[in-house]
Amino acid sequence: MLNVRKYCLGPVQTNCYIISNKNKDCLIFDPGEEATRIIKEIRVNGLKPLAIFLTHTHFDHIGAVDEVRAAFGLPLYVHEKEISWLRDPMKNGSVKYAELLNYIVGEPEDSHIIRKEQQFDLSGFKFKAVFTPGHSPGSISFIFEEDGFAIVGDTLFEGSVGRTDLLEGSMKVLLKSIHEKLLTLPEDTIIYPGHGEYTTPAAEMETNPFLNGF
Repeated sequence: MLNVRKYCLGPVQTNCYIISNKNKDCLIFDPGEEATRIIKEIRVNGLKPLAIFLTHTHFDHIGAVDEVRAAFGLPLYVHEKEISWLRDPMKNGSVKYAELLNYIVGEPEDSHIIRKEQQFDLSGFKFKAVFTPGHSPGSISFIFEEDGFAIVGDTLFEGSVGRTDLLEGSMKVLLKSIHEKLLTLPEDTIIYPGHGEYTTPAAEMETNPFLNGF
């Protein structure tokens, strides 16, 4: 049984998830801000981080990457289409905010670039990376099928969907991703989004106004 810890971080309250197992190994998803807090939580709980995974590279999802990675010597996994976004404030959106101007993150080694949809098995964590573009071109959802949940970034929210007015966003592409990759999951799958509370495919098919009439 996996333990899912959620931390709302930074000025726009981005959800960072730390997933741990019974051995206290853990994976970190979207450390968007407040690196000191993330590092403290990991150490206080006696966790052993294995890697950082990014659902996408907008500034509010990458803000603590470098500090957390350096603290534990972690590999970083990111979609190949957004590698350049890590170091480009225009692409990751930080240029729009004075306090984040010219925000950049160091690039990972080539071996940690996600180039295709794939299955991961890291120290007993079994999950797959599926591509769910629309909010951004390299958006990834991480599906933990055996454990009944998914980390979806800013693709799908409780009662809403990710914004598509940012660089290379597309509502048509986003809705296609949601319907083909997320709503096809078992209806009781827990959907953990990049902001706000969790939801399920069943709840969104029933009540989400953005999905009606697709």
